[in-house]
Amino acid sequence: MEQTAVPVWRKSGRCESNTCVEVAMVGLDIAIRDSKQPDGPTLLFTRAEWDAFVGGVHDGDFLFD
Repeated sequence: MEQTAVPVWRKSGRCESNTCVEVAMVGLDIAIRDSKQPDGPTLLFTRAEWDAFVGGVHDGDFLFD
């Protein structure tokens, strides 16, 4: 992700509605927000936390049966 002074929010190409999460770089951190509430709260993660989460997604750690 490219760092900018103003966050550039993006969401998955798999999102076919406005009920998704969006991510953006904020300084060196990654922010996540609810696309339905763009002015609502955001969660902020370090790069290490984000990489661990994405790695878990790729490894299937978060699949529910």
